Amino acid sequence: MGRVRKTLGRRWFVGVLVLAVVAGGFGLYWFQPWKLWQDKTVEEALPQAARSPASPAVAPSPADAAAPAPGPQTLAGGELISHEHTTSGSVKLVRLADGSHVVRLEDLDTSNGPDLRVWLTDAPVKEGRAGWHVFDDGEYVSLGRLKGNKGSQNYVVPEDVDLSRYSSVTLWCDRFDVSFGAAELARA
Repeated sequence: MGRVRKTLGRRWFVGVLVLAVVAGGFGLYWFQPWKLWQDKTVEEALPQAARSPASPAVAPSPADAAAPAPGPQTLAGGELISHEHTTSGSVKLVRLADGSHVVRLEDLDTSNGPDLRVWLTDAPVKEGRAGWHVFDDGEYVSLGRLKGNKGSQNYVVPEDVDLSRYSSVTLWCDRFDVSFGAAELARA
């Protein structure tokens, strides 16, 4: 009887140990806590054109050849406010000389985290906890993964996006459905 109890006790202990290791591994993968201490700085210059070489090009007219090409133009911008994590910097919506658009983050400083994205949204930017979860309630366009949690960087806006439908930018944690920070886009 004592031997059976000892064997069952060992099996139970091994089962709990295996379950704890699996749960711990999953928790580390899901939360990625080491990212809180890892910063990634990205410093990109504002591009002169965002379209890829595969995009159709329009041949310049003789009048265009004489006139200097217009430079990038800021259409809207705003300052980032903090939500789930302390976030600062500015956001600009820029039209480039070729007519393409980029969202530019300047002097960004936020926490690193799992699965961070840059979204154009139609949601109003709200201060505090009230603004943490609003950005996936309406329309949004994901411009891609956040390249770095510090620095200045550019995100190409797809050509088929109607910019008049979007009024804010959020740094969205897709894993936990929460905004790290956001900015209202005020038209320039």
